Amino acid sequence: MSSSIRKAINSDALTRLAQAIAVAVSATLAGCSSHVPQTEAAHTPNIAARAKQKPIWLSEKPVPQIPQDVWERMRQGFQLQDGLGVNPRIEQQRLWFASNPSFLENAGDRGSLYIHYIVERLEERNMPLELALLPVIESAYNPMAYSRANAVGLWQFIPSTGRYFNLRQTRFYDGRRDITASTTAAMDYLTKLHDMFNGDWLLALAAYNAGEGTVSRAIERNEKLGLPTDYWNLPLPAETQAYVPKLLALSQVVLSPEAYGVNLNPIANEPYFQVVEINQRMDLSKVAAVANIDEDELFQLNPAFKQRTTIDGPQHLLVPTSKAQLLTTSLSTMRPDELISKRPLKPVFEGVDSREVATLKRTYRVKRGDNLGTIAKANNVDVKDLQRWNKLTGKNLKAGQTLVMQDNTKRSAGRINTVVASNSKKQQTKYKVKQGDSLYMVAKRFNVEMQHLKRWNPRVGQALKPGQMLTVYSPH
Repeated sequence: MSSSIRKAINSDALTRLAQAIAVAVSATLAGCSSHVPQTEAAHTPNIAARAKQKPIWLSEKPVPQIPQDVWERMRQGFQLQDGLGVNPRIEQQRLWFASNPSFLENAGDRGSLYIHYIVERLEERNMPLELALLPVIESAYNPMAYSRANAVGLWQFIPSTGRYFNLRQTRFYDGRRDITASTTAAMDYLTKLHDMFNGDWLLALAAYNAGEGTVSRAIERNEKLGLPTDYWNLPLPAETQAYVPKLLALSQVVLSPEAYGVNLNPIANEPYFQVVEINQRMDLSKVAAVANIDEDELFQLNPAFKQRTTIDGPQHLLVPTSKAQLLTTSLSTMRPDELISKRPLKPVFEGVDSREVATLKRTYRVKRGDNLGTIAKANNVDVKDLQRWNKLTGKNLKAGQTLVMQDNTKRSAGRINTVVASNSKKQQTKYKVKQGDSLYMVAKRFNVEMQHLKRWNPRVGQALKPGQMLTVYSPH
């Protein structure tokens, strides 16, 4: 083979070899690119991929839903339930509430005007929301409640304690009945007691009932004897021994009302009232007429004005939220004399005789071996009261006999008497529901607001049934 031919073949072979090497290198590089480490790939710009990709935050928590019902909001803020275990003193009180469901149901309906406000104030201070149920124990949520010890209002302040916490008391105004002022005072007092007893809420509650001196002396006694100094082991008055278990038992019923046969009507988780500033004396009846507010409702929101007029009190009124703007606008256009009545001053809430005192009753079936002493002690009542309630002249009992007992809820030295607001200016009407009726139609027929119709008839649901009887209050 000539040298020229050999050179041509070698040249052609070299060319093919170079092409093969180039292909192999390209394939190798392509394969390697799919295995580029993450740190290197991150430096490769990819605008399209970045535009489409959205970050996923695995640690992001779902936003909790705000409760629509104040009862549910209250349950979420309970702080006193941990570590209670099985406690006979709590169980006894819980049994009473389960046996008398109307007590809590009615108190809840009365408190529907105030509970949202109280819950919000407690949350601001990070206080246990069980304390929103304290007015149920103290006053059945009636701002006109009073006791034999002259304790007054939702929180049942006696005169001296009320003055200590700046609740002014005059002929015309009693700050112990003021919804906002008394609530602030009660929370200040409870906070003071909580700090005094080293952050123990049960001791603070016991002191709220019996006084800090009584609780402090009981603690000192147990310390000297080498005994435990927690609430459950202190030698406290019988009323105070039942007081804290009542609140804890009531809280447990509110946690699971259906389990105890209690029907709690929902309360909207929104402010019921709004503060409207005033700068002159006003008659509450005139204010109610100007703003188209039910007169009884306005008194319930402003019960501290004892003679229906804004004398000696704060320069503001509590008004249903839905009517606040109307009242503010009306006040700006009215003459001062248009808001003052010429009638003589008289108390909003007249004295209440024994027939008007709301008394809670329960029964007890006598068992073999029972006697008046053991029954009275078990139910935290006096033997003499048992005899009086059941018209017993002696102490002999028979197995199977039924005894009647009245609720003995107390505050300090006296029983609480729930005062019924006077409806002297209103006429009560009974209306029998007809086929096709609704709350709206009945309210419109009697020219009253539907929310008042609901409040007057707390046991009636949204859907009326033919034959139901409704109570309606209307002016004479």
